[in-house]
Amino acid sequence: MRAYSKFAESYGSVQVVTGVATADNIQLIQMLFDGLTESLSSAKGHIQNHAIEEKSKALSRAGRIVVGLQGALDFERGGELAQNLNELYAYVTRRLFHVNAYNDLVVLVEVQSLIQDIAQAWKTLPSLLNQTQPVQRYAN
Repeated sequence: MRAYSKFAESYGSVQVVTGVATADNIQLIQMLFDGLTESLSSAKGHIQNHAIEEKSKALSRAGRIVVGLQGALDFERGGELAQNLNELYAYVTRRLFHVNAYNDLVVLVEVQSLIQDIAQAWKTLPSLLNQTQPVQRYAN
C-alpha cells in the first residue's frame, strides 16, 4: 500500500486522475510516465514559444514525477535494475535543472528520448509477465 500511496501522490496534478483508484502498480507507473511525457512535451512547446513561466511549471511537474518514480523504487527486490533506474532518474533530474536554467532544447530532447525508452519498457511489461506466469484456473 505504501508504494501505491507514493505513486498516487506523485501523480499529483496529472490530468488523468480517474483511473488511479483502481489501477495496479504497473498501471500507475505507466500513468506517471504518461504525465511525465506530457510535461516534457509541454515544456518543449513553452521554450519554443518563449513562455518562460509556463516552461518552468511544466519542468517542475516533470521533476516531481521523476522524484516520485525514484522514490517508488524497491531496492530490495529490484537489485541492480532498481539501482540503475535510481541513477538514471538522478541524471534526468539534473538535466531538467539544466533545461530550466538554459532553455536547452537539445538536452530536453535527450531527456524525452530516455523517458520514452523507459516508458516503452513499462508498456511491454504486462505482456512479458503474462508469458512468464502460469495460467491460474479457478473453480466456479
